[in-house]
Amino acid sequence: MEAASRSNLKGCKLELGGKSPCIVFPDADLDEAVMTSHKAVFSNQGQVCCSGSRTFVHDDVYEEFVQKSRQLAEHRVVGDPRNKETQHGPLINATQMKKVLDFCRLGCEEGAVLQCGGKRVGSRGFYVQPTVFSDVTDHMTIAKEEIFGPVQSIFRFKTTEEVIRRANDSDYGLAAGIFTKDLNTAINVSNKLRAGVVWLNTYYKFASQMPFGGFKQSGIGRELGEDGVKEYCEVKSVIMKIAGMNS
Repeated sequence: MEAASRSNLKGCKLELGGKSPCIVFPDADLDEAVMTSHKAVFSNQGQVCCSGSRTFVHDDVYEEFVQKSRQLAEHRVVGDPRNKETQHGPLINATQMKKVLDFCRLGCEEGAVLQCGGKRVGSRGFYVQPTVFSDVTDHMTIAKEEIFGPVQSIFRFKTTEEVIRRANDSDYGLAAGIFTKDLNTAINVSNKLRAGVVWLNTYYKFASQMPFGGFKQSGIGRELGEDGVKEYCEVKSVIMKIAGMNS
């Protein structure tokens, strides 16, 4: 953006980061919600712009959800990504590994409960254990900043309006996930979330017809779909005077 403004004002679109919430209501299929939320944050070791790194779970099912999430993370197979059985590979470099480990340390220091993980795996490569924190609150660093690593933060909530407010209380707005069997809840919450993409009872589903991009500091413009094509177009107005005719 700075280069464009100093040179030729060439337009640009930016798909940036996020701190995307996954919201689990008490009527959801809990096993499906646990598995999908797990994949939402641990796919590619969390190095995904729309990673579902904030998991909001209703108080009625919170303890069971945390237990199941911890078990999934503990059994995630860490290793060489070239091996078929590997589910969890390394981070991109040593700098990112240190950053993620620092976030894990801050999570513990600020009062979150470390359910599993939080440490480096071995001494070769840039591997960080699949990490799950429970009892995370909104003021904590791991709740506010994009970690870009394999760290799931699980929050409690009690009411729909509360979780909408808290999910929106972020500088980012790239994506969100909602887990519920109630269609009215799904539509109501998705309409109120400030996110460019909202998945209902699923995550990481894309289509070439579906515009993708974020609100707030998660980007400018859209990719894919008709809106993505418009990013490459210019709008022109033509006005003609025709003699002898009244406008």
